[in-house]
Amino acid sequence: MNEPAAPETPSAQAAAGTSLPQTLAGFRIGVTADRRSEELISALRRRGAETMHAPALRITSLTESVTLQQDTNRVIRAAPDYAVITTAYGMRRWAEAADSYGVWPQLFDVLQNASILVRGPKARGAVRAAGLDDDGAAEDERTDTMLDMLLQKDVRGKRVAFQLHGLLNHRQIHRLTSAGAEVYTVMPYTWTKPAEDSKLLRMIDAVIDRQLDMVTFTAAPAVDAFLGVAQQYGRLEPLVEALRTDVVCAAVGGVTAGPLTETGIDAVIPDRWRLGAMIKKVCDHLETSIISAPTVHGPVEIRGKQVLFPESGAGPVQLPPSQLALLRELVTASGSVLSRDELVAVLPHCDSERALEMLISRLRKSLPVTDVVLTVVKRGYRLAV
Repeated sequence: MNEPAAPETPSAQAAAGTSLPQTLAGFRIGVTADRRSEELISALRRRGAETMHAPALRITSLTESVTLQQDTNRVIRAAPDYAVITTAYGMRRWAEAADSYGVWPQLFDVLQNASILVRGPKARGAVRAAGLDDDGAAEDERTDTMLDMLLQKDVRGKRVAFQLHGLLNHRQIHRLTSAGAEVYTVMPYTWTKPAEDSKLLRMIDAVIDRQLDMVTFTAAPAVDAFLGVAQQYGRLEPLVEALRTDVVCAAVGGVTAGPLTETGIDAVIPDRWRLGAMIKKVCDHLETSIISAPTVHGPVEIRGKQVLFPESGAGPVQLPPSQLALLRELVTASGSVLSRDELVAVLPHCDSERALEMLISRLRKSLPVTDVVLTVVKRGYRLAV
């Protein structure tokens, strides 16, 4: 067992404000985002969640890159027939870079004369903010779908400017060149690994040890990096097992969730692929995971790793995974007797009646009300309702 992770507690998060209903109180959420991470973390904290932040990848602007300047000049000289804009951030950075090079008027002219395709509404907004207009967007906000739209046309001998979203995708470029197009790529930003892996490793260990209830992702490259670091340090198998069973993944959209799906991990995805929609989806999903039951000491409520008896006067208790699993079974049964065999069969790392007795004893000592877990002689255990 690794040392417990130390997410930032609500008391340490007071500066973020607590005006919203505390729908996420008791839940611990990992945030892997770099850009807009403050916005995401603040939204989660204001709803009562504890957060753990470890960027899987960082976005590095290439505005001052000589390569970007050269590629921009190549696009201007080529006067493309089509322009493919994949991200709002990339379009904004490209326009800023061209302006700093003193060639934005020339770039504007060639883009204005090109047929522009965008990956989705955000990219469309950035194109329009630059004073340009587009001729279509992918309904599912996928680059491959946008290329499908372009390849419906005869692109043989046509010139295509392709704004990359942080990484060079050779397969997508090959689709265009195989159809006879001349492709001119520009990369206004790129993804880079953090200077060291220690923070990300601590989050990976927190997932493996079931210290987090959920991990959020806002970009597919970050998912790849997260899984890649786990593999590099020999933690991939237990990480994937935790993400398939006990720790929920939330992704901002289907593209982001792609590497998770390929690994056999289900993800919570909002209908609208936006950060705000993901935050709402996270709240809705975790709220449905809250379980409660009446007891002789008033209601008991389990929120993530937190157990609370509101009428007892005691504060919330954080339980280790084995005790929490046991209490969940008892609370879900709502006072019905669970036999020793039933409990041993479903509880992890509890393979005998003796181990179950020790676990029951530890659970009673951990709870603020010790007599809420009852022994039913020769039958098993139940919640005192």
